[in-house]
Amino acid sequence: MLKNKKIVYFCQECGYESSKWMGQCPGCRAWNTFVEETVSTKKVSSTGSGLQNGLRRAEPVVLKDIRLSEDERKLTNIGELDRVLGGGIVPGSLVLVGGDPGIGKSTLLLQVCRNLAMSGNSVLYISGEESLAQIKLRANRMGEFKENLKLLCETNLETIKNIIEGRRPELVIIDSIQTMYSEEVSSAPGSVSQVRESTNVFMQLAKGLGISIFIVGHVTKEGTVAGPRVLEHMVDTVLYFEGDRHASYRILRGVKNRFGSTNEIGVFEMRQAGLTEVENPSEYMLSGKPENASGSVVACSMEGTRPILIEIQALVCQSNFGLPRRTAAGTDYNRVNLLMAVLEKRIGLPLSNYDAYVNIAGGIKMNEPAIDLGIIMALVSSYKNRPIDEKMIVFGEVGLSGEVRAVNMPEQRVSEAKKLGFETCVLPAVSRDMVKDMKGIKIVGVKTINDAMNLL
Repeated sequence: MLKNKKIVYFCQECGYESSKWMGQCPGCRAWNTFVEETVSTKKVSSTGSGLQNGLRRAEPVVLKDIRLSEDERKLTNIGELDRVLGGGIVPGSLVLVGGDPGIGKSTLLLQVCRNLAMSGNSVLYISGEESLAQIKLRANRMGEFKENLKLLCETNLETIKNIIEGRRPELVIIDSIQTMYSEEVSSAPGSVSQVRESTNVFMQLAKGLGISIFIVGHVTKEGTVAGPRVLEHMVDTVLYFEGDRHASYRILRGVKNRFGSTNEIGVFEMRQAGLTEVENPSEYMLSGKPENASGSVVACSMEGTRPILIEIQALVCQSNFGLPRRTAAGTDYNRVNLLMAVLEKRIGLPLSNYDAYVNIAGGIKMNEPAIDLGIIMALVSSYKNRPIDEKMIVFGEVGLSGEVRAVNMPEQRVSEAKKLGFETCVLPAVSRDMVKDMKGIKIVGVKTINDAMNLL
């Protein structure tokens, strides 16, 4: 073994450190998450002049003495991205962008570089996966680029740090964090130690120099960023790209944001010239909706501050096997099973002998409880083979007793439905008083799922 080196074990989920391998992490209780890493045991002297000078330079600051500039955020001129970021890019922020391979992460960030360079900002794009010629081919499809954009193909962390400190760009793109390596860490690129060390260096550069840094992260088959979970805790903002890479539409979701609202989404469409924003997602979510078809209903979900109308499709048919099949696409599978159990217990529908398939049209994932009533009505509509009025929209949370509970921001939901031409809105009875002044749309309040079933 090398001098001043030792073997330790890290948990990939929470970063828990142990001197021996364990099957279950004592910190987060996850199984089989420990990986072996080689770390340095060399101690730094606490009597050196460097530490003393650092202590003299570090002084506490009174909160009221801190000044914020009015134009602190930088707009990317991509409205959907600015919405998810909370109004633009904050100087000195560290943003993590994750998503499946080929979904458009590099394309979107190259468009951000183009727009900011056109606005006169100095931008540095560092790629560890593509050559300069490959980046040039993608850039040719997007249009003209200014000379403010500089490209660099490098994976050595020390070299990248020196270039950033020397040039002081206003925006840096790192594509991707799993390819970066530090010579001071003996493990391979992409390991827990390398990813954590690289992210820590970029975080210090962002905060110390006031540079906005975007880092691209690969994802696992579960959809989370590969490497240590502490990576998401270190950064300021976490953005996830969702959607099928074979389809044209993409969903950009803000999972964490220290400078704005979480769970905001942006909708993009992949075209020849890159990603274009979809300003009204509800229209495209409802495009192609079948007419006079049973098992189809329109519901409203709030994503951050934005109401989005979605089509919920359900298909209930007699099971030919002893164990009925249940499938959920775009929503939680266990939630669908729960709602079907409520229907069987409270209304008496014999759904235990039926196959059930639930789908959220458009490729978007929705887990808000407000779509419960929509799933219920779609299932009953398919079971009874009775179409639901095309001009009707429903939303509401369903409890285990079959009651329909209130949801947040009903005014925005009803207003969005009215804007798109819906004539009837079915919502929880307790939320009816909040939208009683709404004109031009019929409001129907329901207390239980029995009341909702009477509308079919």
